[in-house]
Amino acid sequence: MEEIDVPSYFLCPISMELMRDPVIVSTGITYDRESIERWLFSCKNNNCPVTKQVLLSDTDPTPNHTLRRLIQAWCTLNTSHGIERIPTPKPQVDKTQITKLLNDAKKSPNMQKKCLQRLKSIANASETNKKHLEESGTVEFLASIIRKNESTIVETKEEALYLLHHLETSELSRKKLVNSDNGEFIGGLIHVMKCGSYQSRAYAIMIMKSIFEVADPSQLIGVVPELFIEIVHILGDNKISKQASRAALKLLVEICPWGKNRVKAVEAGVVSILIELLLDLDKLERRDCELIMVVLDRVCGCAEGRAEFLKHGAGLAVVSKKIIRVSHVVTDRAVRILCSIARFSATSRVLQEMVQVGVVTKLCFVLQVDTGLKTKERAKEILKLHSRVWKNSTCVPPHLLSFYPSP
Repeated sequence: MEEIDVPSYFLCPISMELMRDPVIVSTGITYDRESIERWLFSCKNNNCPVTKQVLLSDTDPTPNHTLRRLIQAWCTLNTSHGIERIPTPKPQVDKTQITKLLNDAKKSPNMQKKCLQRLKSIANASETNKKHLEESGTVEFLASIIRKNESTIVETKEEALYLLHHLETSELSRKKLVNSDNGEFIGGLIHVMKCGSYQSRAYAIMIMKSIFEVADPSQLIGVVPELFIEIVHILGDNKISKQASRAALKLLVEICPWGKNRVKAVEAGVVSILIELLLDLDKLERRDCELIMVVLDRVCGCAEGRAEFLKHGAGLAVVSKKIIRVSHVVTDRAVRILCSIARFSATSRVLQEMVQVGVVTKLCFVLQVDTGLKTKERAKEILKLHSRVWKNSTCVPPHLLSFYPSP
């Protein structure tokens, strides 16, 4: 395209690109609709980028038809320079239309299917549309479909899950979901995680993660054991997407500290699957490795977790191997796990294994390198705690013995 000067008032103040759908916000400034919606919804801002004033949350941007026609006319005049005419945007859907659509969906399964397809199209059109969908009761409508187990057509439920995930609902709506119908919605998601397609299971775990992020302690304490079982199945399934697996790990981080959830997680097989994932480090991204170590640290805070950890033949070896190899977070969590073992589960067999698989060597190495102060203190504590067993071991390289702390 030939270089041509674009009038400055045709450019969006945020992206500095030619506006395709100019809209005026409550402060009187005009932006391109896509840019200002991304600023407000995806970036979670509530102020005008130019004036810095707070934008009215209950006022939608007003289409600037005059400026849009000027831009279209300018594009037409400059077609010889390679400028393409910007099409007239489709009108935004209002709440009345959405309410009618939701009411029509209740008439028959066929109408429900058509409604979901239309809702999907509306949601994909703009961020403002997503907001209107939420405010018009779409979240409750989708939740009602997911609650129904055997009676709902598989494709219908998958469409509902897709929509609910992509709506990126507000914290208030997510709180309502986790509190709704005595856990029936949660039960519906667990049913999908157990019996649904790979895509449905992925959506279900991501929705579950998003609603438990805003749940009250009473909901977190009351998590049913079946959820942990399905999380383990998802983490062990190679066909599940990386995004879904990461959501499962984040969900464990969120719910494990509460009540008896650590024990429920252990009984579901969480410890074993996490160690197996760590053994395949080449397939793990750094963030996933960090999440795994956080969960292992938390479950090793209970006796049942430490017992399962030590029962796995590779537990101590794989955790110590991650020290100083991945990130400061992983190193810190690995040392915390080893500290729990050294304090509460240090039988003579365990102490010998810790020497043989290189745990003691790694702890000595931690004292030499740039790690956090608390990480160093924990490493020192472990080494001092069992110095009579370890300090004179032939398994510890002589050059590291000089770093061994005095008891």
